[in-house]
Formats: sequence, structure tokens, C-alpha cells
Amino acid sequence: MKKRILITGATGFVGRPLSFALAETGYEVVALSRRRIEAQEIFAGRVKVVEWDATTASRWSEWADGALAIVNLAGDNIGAGRWNEKKKRLISESRLNAGAAVTEAIRSAEHKPQVLIQASGVGFYGDRGDDLLDENSSNGVGFLADVARQWEASVMEVAGMGVRLATIRLGVVLGAHGGVMSRLIPPFSFFVGGHPGSGRQWLPWVHIDDVIGVVRFLIESADCEGPFNVASPEPTRSKDFYNLLGKAMHRPAFFPMPAFALKLALGEMATELLLPSTRVVPKKLLDAGYEFRFPDPAAAFSDILKANGT
Repeated sequence: MKKRILITGATGFVGRPLSFALAETGYEVVALSRRRIEAQEIFAGRVKVVEWDATTASRWSEWADGALAIVNLAGDNIGAGRWNEKKKRLISESRLNAGAAVTEAIRSAEHKPQVLIQASGVGFYGDRGDDLLDENSSNGVGFLADVARQWEASVMEVAGMGVRLATIRLGVVLGAHGGVMSRLIPPFSFFVGGHPGSGRQWLPWVHIDDVIGVVRFLIESADCEGPFNVASPEPTRSKDFYNLLGKAMHRPAFFPMPAFALKLALGEMATELLLPSTRVVPKKLLDAGYEFRFPDPAAAFSDILKANGT
């Protein structure tokens, strides 16, 4: 019998390739989706689709019973749309509601899942300048730092139920089909690419193949629990990151975006997403023996642009 893995947020930028990859590895993957018909078209029978409302365990909790793992990726896209109070409430509540639903499903399961992989973000640490941050570093300040802290806490109860809990604090995920690269490639294509702000801020990034690799590694490593930074082991300053992207695309990076203009155009989103400096290292993953496929941005860009046909 195949070991079952449930994935919330399965049709998202990370969830979709993760679902396919785990299914191809031989797991029985169950994708939880609010849009069942759309999800069934996406997965075309390769992944089981179960409808859920993203707020409760209603109609899907039986799938958690006896499962190997749940991977909770559900949450509103923080990079889509201007941040106002309504948007910020949606960012927060979508994550907390999903965490509560997953906790409810695990609580009701007679045979508990062995592990819960809970998504979070490096925004947990806030804007920390040149400080080198590992998993023992403290929670920072700011909206995303507060959201990440509450998001992680929303499932903490399952650890007391005998379920191994591993939290993945994701950096900026780079991939060929969506995500931040879909926004970076066009301006560089038209010779107007550049770094945001001073360019001295540290940008924690990770290739999507390594996100998939880390999730599988944590599912299969029975001694791995607690928070894990999921970002390249070679921290990169923003200016270097964007210069390497320009080089990979044979384009200059001559058009930096001034901080004041970004704040004027994007408001708090610029302060929280584009301008903070978060120098994260994946200490626990490296100590556990995980080997990153793409530790440096040049190789990551080359792979993504090739896959994108750029």
C-alpha cells in the first residue's frame, strides 16, 4: 500500500510541482483544494483531489487518518495585490484558518499522521541588517514577522499529539513557471531591470527544486523536527542577485528602483517584501545532511531560464 501524503495549497506555485514530484516518487498524494474541478484538470488523475473549505476539517479529515504526512502550504499570496487592511487580514486569516483546520483533522484522526510539514517564511526574522540568522535566532518585528509567528503557532498543538512537526521557513522561491521570476524576467527582457533600494540588503532565496527536495527529506527523516530555514546556504546581497540575473539573461541591471519610489508605489508591501535585509542560513538542514542542488544564484538562474525557454 502506498504511503499517503496530504497537501494543502496543492495547486499553488510550490504545491503543484511538489504534488507531482511526490506522486512520481511513489506516494499516494491527496491534494486538498477549494476549487475541486480546476484541481482535477490540473492533476489529470495523477493526484487524488479532495475538496475542502480551507477553514475546517469537514469532508476531508478521514484522509488524515493513517496518513504518513500532511504538508500545509495553504495561505493567500502575499505578493498579489496592494496591501490594505483587507488584504493583510486575508494574508493572516487564511494561514491561521488553515492551521486550525489541519490541527482539527489531526486531533480527530484515530491513527495520527507521522509528520506535519508546516509552511512559514523567513519573514519570521524581520529586517535584521547584516546579522547572520539561523533557526535559533529570535522572531523579528513587522507584519510578516507577526504573521509567521502566529502561523507557526497555529499548529503547535499537534506536537503534543505525538506528531512530528517540522516547520519550513521559506525564502524567496525561484522557479520557471510563476512566482517572483515571472515578475523579474519581463523588465530585464526589456533592458530595464535592476535591484530594489540600496542593493546592500541580503536576499534569502531558494530554487523550487530544493524546496521539493527539502520537503521530501523532512518527511523521510524521522529525527528532523522544529523549524528549518529553507534558503540557499550562500547568502546573497540584493545587488549581486539582480546583477547575476541580468548576466544570465545577457542584459544589464542599470535601473535600480529607489526605496522612496517603491514605498510610494507599493506602500507597506515594499517595506516588508522588497527592502528588508534577512541574512538567513539553513544551518539545521546542512547539519542534518541535506545537500542543496542549487546553492548559488547563477546556477539557479541558468536552470530556470533554460526551463522557461528564455
